[in-house]
Amino acid sequence: MNKNIFKQHAQVSKADKQQQAGHKSMILWFTGLSGAGKSTLAHAVEKALYDIGCRTIVVDGDNVRHGICSDLGFTNEDRQENIRRVGELSKLFIDAGIITLTAFISPFQADRNRVRQLVDDDEFIEIYCNTDLQTCEQRDIKGLYAKARRGEIADFTGISSPYEPPLNPEIVVNTGSDSLAACVKTVIDYLVARGYIKTAG
Repeated sequence: MNKNIFKQHAQVSKADKQQQAGHKSMILWFTGLSGAGKSTLAHAVEKALYDIGCRTIVVDGDNVRHGICSDLGFTNEDRQENIRRVGELSKLFIDAGIITLTAFISPFQADRNRVRQLVDDDEFIEIYCNTDLQTCEQRDIKGLYAKARRGEIADFTGISSPYEPPLNPEIVVNTGSDSLAACVKTVIDYLVARGYIKTAG
C-alpha cells in the first residue's frame, strides 16, 4: 500500500448511525447455486425490512458485473476478486448503518470466510439458499444451465466449476421446496430473535 495514503476517521460513528436507523447494520449474505432463488429472496427480505422502517440495500451479482466488476470474468481468480470487492463495498454500507443484502453464488467457502473476517463477528450472516442442482436446472430461468451443458459457457458453477456449500451458515432456507413467504419469515424471525431488528411489525 502507498505510504502516503492515510485512513480518515469519521466524526459520526457506526454506532451513531445504527442508533439513528433504529437497528443494527449487517451483511445478509445469500449464497447458493444459480437458480436457487438468492436474488428473489434477497429482494423479498429487503421489502419486509423496508416495510418496518429499516435502511437497506441489495447488492446483486448480475448488477455489480455491469459496474464495479465489469472488468472481471468467471475464472476462479476473477470470482475471488468479485467477492473481495463486494465484501469491501458491503463493509462500507455496514459503517453507514445500512442492512446490506448480497445475492451471489459465491461458490468458494474461503471467499465467503474472507468477507466474514472484514467485519465484526455478528455482522456477517450467511444464508444458504439450499436448492439441489436438479431443481435449479429445471428452473433454468436464464437458460444458463442448458448453455453450460452444451459447452457454451465455461467455468459454470455446478456443471464445470464446483460449488462449496456453507459449512456452518447462520441460516438455511429450503428455497427449492418452501414458499417464498416461508423463507422470508425464516430470515426475519432470525433477525428479530437475535436483536438485529426491534420488531417484525
